[in-house]
Amino acid sequence: MKKKKTKKYRIKYQNLVVFLLVVYIIYVGVDSFLKQRITNIYITNNNFLSDEEIIEIARLSDYPVTATNSSRAIKERLEENIYINSAKVYKKNRKEVYIEVEENRPLFYKASLNKTVLLNGKEVEECLDAPVLINYVPDTIYTDFLNKMRKVDIDILKRISEIEYNPNNVDSERFLLTMNDNNYVYLTLYKFESINSYIDIVKNLENKKGILYLDSGEYFKIMEN
Repeated sequence: MKKKKTKKYRIKYQNLVVFLLVVYIIYVGVDSFLKQRITNIYITNNNFLSDEEIIEIARLSDYPVTATNSSRAIKERLEENIYINSAKVYKKNRKEVYIEVEENRPLFYKASLNKTVLLNGKEVEECLDAPVLINYVPDTIYTDFLNKMRKVDIDILKRISEIEYNPNNVDSERFLLTMNDNNYVYLTLYKFESINSYIDIVKNLENKKGILYLDSGEYFKIMEN
């Protein structure tokens, strides 16, 4: 009866060491990759919301792990907020996050309802920093008024204190704006965008205070003390 020959396998320790070393290097690399944190956040195009507020809305306040905070996830968090219409988010070198927002900023505070009207027309209960619309505007005019307010430059909007619907016998779409510098401006919806020239106009007034008529022509009436 013949005996079966058994094969003997020799472990090549050198190859095993190389294999384990490669596995270890891969493990360390993957672990390092997954633990890598966001280091820098750059925000542009915000005026109403501060950088800190946007970072908080995006849930990046503690500069979290970048692997679990994709550009898409950050974008979705931002756009869930009522004060942000849209956001563009991208990364550089995985650790740098770039955010560009289009804000749903406040346009005016509607005193008749105690609500603030935002850029997209939505209304919120908060009393935000914005010009105060002190009286009622008819529904037939309100939509056009809202559209015209959207076109007012942000820097000019900040200079308006109060807005009053102030029709006369000639124009049912006439408004009176009270400015923070104590001037008054009459406007009609047809020429509403002319308010964007306000800064250039007042430069020539030599600090005189009065009423600027932009509803009919363009002239300034000095107020008597």
